[in-house]
Amino acid sequence: MTSQDRPDHDPDPKQEQGGVPPADDTAPAVEPGEAAAAYARAQEAAGAPEAGDGAAPDAAEEDPTVAALKAEIEELRGQTLRTLADMENLRRRTAREKEDAAKYGVSRLAKDLLSVADNLQRALKAIPADATEGNDLMRTLAEGVAAVERELATVLERHGVRAVDALGKPFDSNLHEAVMEQPTADVPPGHVAQVFQTGYMIHDRLLRPAMVAVAKAVDGQAAGAAQG
Repeated sequence: MTSQDRPDHDPDPKQEQGGVPPADDTAPAVEPGEAAAAYARAQEAAGAPEAGDGAAPDAAEEDPTVAALKAEIEELRGQTLRTLADMENLRRRTAREKEDAAKYGVSRLAKDLLSVADNLQRALKAIPADATEGNDLMRTLAEGVAAVERELATVLERHGVRAVDALGKPFDSNLHEAVMEQPTADVPPGHVAQVFQTGYMIHDRLLRPAMVAVAKAVDGQAAGAAQG
């Protein structure tokens, strides 16, 4: 081969192997830091948080509307709880008043009827023991008054009204009303020696106290107790 047949310069081995054109040395080179900055700007423009910034928004920056709604919910919740408590109290009070009305609704009527029972008892006590002997009319009258007195006591007891058993019992200011002190040796001192007016209870309440005389020690008994 002559010098005229040879090219002016040797061909590039890379062009002969792969046919890849040579790189353009005039394109600007991109530094790694500039690439990261460009990515961060793109993320910020898209509204995404930057890498490594995963913190939640501050609670102090809560939407005022949401905060107002939460406060209103709490207020309504408190009002609801108070209303439920008031309704429960009202239900219990109504039930108690209903029960009291059923048990003690006849108190006024029963108290008015006590004077009738007192007069019947006085009438029976006023009849001498020997007045009914040999006197059919008087005996029939006494038996009739006694029957009425028993019937009235039965009716009163049917409605929860019962007499207070006071004679010979220790004096109780919750049930008895002391009228006088009576020296006697028949019952211990401080006990009921005599009943002037019968007391009555209606269920567990006092309808009328019993008017009583309270026993006290006689002079000889008191002196013996003092010496002992």
